[in-house]
Amino acid sequence: MVNFHINGRAVTVKAAADSPLLWVIRDELGLTGTKFGCGIAQCGACTVHIDGHAVRSCVTPVSLVQGRAVTTIEGLDPHNAHPLQKAWIEAQVPQCGYCQSGQIMQAASLLKDHPHPTDADIEAGMNGNLCRCMAYVRIRKAIKLAAGESVGAKA
Repeated sequence: MVNFHINGRAVTVKAAADSPLLWVIRDELGLTGTKFGCGIAQCGACTVHIDGHAVRSCVTPVSLVQGRAVTTIEGLDPHNAHPLQKAWIEAQVPQCGYCQSGQIMQAASLLKDHPHPTDADIEAGMNGNLCRCMAYVRIRKAIKLAAGESVGAKA
């Protein structure tokens, strides 16, 4: 049994200690916004926050979240009004959309550490989050839009 908080809600799951957090989130808790991409932490589709830090849930054993706070794309903002979510729509980022929840979660972590990121900050902070549709120019634009809107806001 593992006890933790997900999107502000206390949960207890019965899963093997080495079960990937991704599958607990999707299969046990029914939160399907976090996607499976590669299974080896190389693409970023499974990115969630643990205690406010971006991690790849596909390689994170559920035992590591005992007593901690996990945030998925569903918990980033209860009304889908986070500055990044709004900027993603304004910049028309998604094509297929598959990687977008991981991109947004990684970008939220980036903005927390760099509220006014340069292009170099964005490139370094988003490195490892892959987009098969090659929407990187629009992703960078959305991050900059969100940074402008979230001055003083919590990212």
